[in-house]
This record gives sequence, C-alpha cells and structure tokens, in this order.
Amino acid sequence: MSKIKKIIKSAAVLLFWLLIWQIISLIISNDLLFPSPLKVFGRLFELLCEINFYITVMTSFLRIAIGVVFALTAGVLLAVLSSAVPFIHDLLSPFMSVVKSTPVASFIFLLLLWIGRDIMPAVISALILLPVVWTNMETGIKQTDRNLLELATAYKMKSTARIRYIYFPSVMPYFVSALKSSTGIAWKAGIAAEVLALPMVSIGKYIFESKLYLQTTELFAWTVATIAISAAIEKLLVFATNKLSDGITGKYGEKGTVDLID
Repeated sequence: MSKIKKIIKSAAVLLFWLLIWQIISLIISNDLLFPSPLKVFGRLFELLCEINFYITVMTSFLRIAIGVVFALTAGVLLAVLSSAVPFIHDLLSPFMSVVKSTPVASFIFLLLLWIGRDIMPAVISALILLPVVWTNMETGIKQTDRNLLELATAYKMKSTARIRYIYFPSVMPYFVSALKSSTGIAWKAGIAAEVLALPMVSIGKYIFESKLYLQTTELFAWTVATIAISAAIEKLLVFATNKLSDGITGKYGEKGTVDLID
C-alpha cells in the first residue's frame, strides 16, 4: 500500500509541475519562447518513433558510459591506495580539488585543443565523476570500524573475507551516495561537452542545432529526453549496486567460521 501511495504522490507532483508549465506557456503565448507541454511531449513522441533517435541516444550513452566506468574504477583504486599510503592522498588532493572547482566549460575548451571531439564527452564525464568517487570511497574506507578490524586480526580472518564482510558494507553507502549525487551530473556534463564539441552523432548536436535554428519545441523535447535518461541511469545504477552489495555481502550465517579465518 505504501508503494501505491508513493506512486500517487509522485504522479501528483508531476502533474502539478506540468500544470505550472502549461500556465506559463499560456501566459507567454509564444511557442518560440516557451512551448506548451503538449507540443513538447508531442514532438518527443515523434522522436521516439524515429530509429535515428535511438541510435543517437545509444551513441551518446556509450560515450559517456565509458567515462563513468573509468571514473568509478579509477576512483575506487585511487581511494584504496590513498587510504593505505597517506603520501598518495597528499599528492591527489590538489588535483581533485582543482577538478571539482574548475568550471566544466573551461575543461571542454581546453581539452578541445588536445583531444578529439568524439572522445570529449567520455573524458569530461570521467573528470566530473572521479573526485566524487575518490572522496566518498576514501571516506568510507577510513570510517571502517576499527574494532571489527582488530577482531578480524585476532581471529585471523582471511583478507577476502575481511574485504567482503567489513570493508564492503562500510564503503557501499558512500559508493551509492557518489552514484546518486554525481552520475546524473556526469551525464549532463557529457551532454554539455557534446553541445560544444559537436560529435557527428550525439544528443548535444541536436540540442545545439535546435537552439541555432530556433526550434524551441525540439530543444525542449531533447532536453526532456536527456533528463529522463539521466534519471533512469541513476535509478538503474543504484538498483544494480544495491543488488550487487546484497549478493556479495550476504550474511555471516551463510558462511562457516572455517571459511572466514585462515
């Protein structure tokens, strides 16, 4: 019953903002400046009926996904290293701070001078996500219960079991938090990179052309599609991460003591 209430509540909130959108559109009464939700979703439906839409979305998704996977992998590995060796933390901190504080547009313009436009979205997405993953993972590792670690040492728990049953549960909330807070941002930063770099097949290219030719309804439709895809990616990643966490961690009762100690 709580799920039904949650769905009804979400639907009510969505309808409220669609109504606000419709009212503003009626007040402005100019589709060139602010098209109505009916026209925007009508155009979006037309896009959904075109095969080129799916090719474009998948191409942009794959570009950005490469950057996200790289950032997640590198962020975890660097967090493990910097947690184990304080000097590595001191070396990485200035770089991560610079990346977090530098405007995305600055990175895009600089990288356009050095790398190809087709890989630009992947690089930008990785840069945006990397500091967040590194910071969260390092915090999670450092927040691991020392009493449990001492107990694991006393009972000579295997390294794999220690990682699985002590470190993994400790860092997973931080990892999921990193996904929630920055995966959507990484996706939007990747699309922004496409808008400026203009790869041949990309969502960013269509957004740029819509703005260039004053096709505001088209621009709104691609924007809505981008937001929806971003939300879907975030939900799927968090769901998959939680399932992976449940599968790896399991319960202590599922393993015998012989398997957990040397």
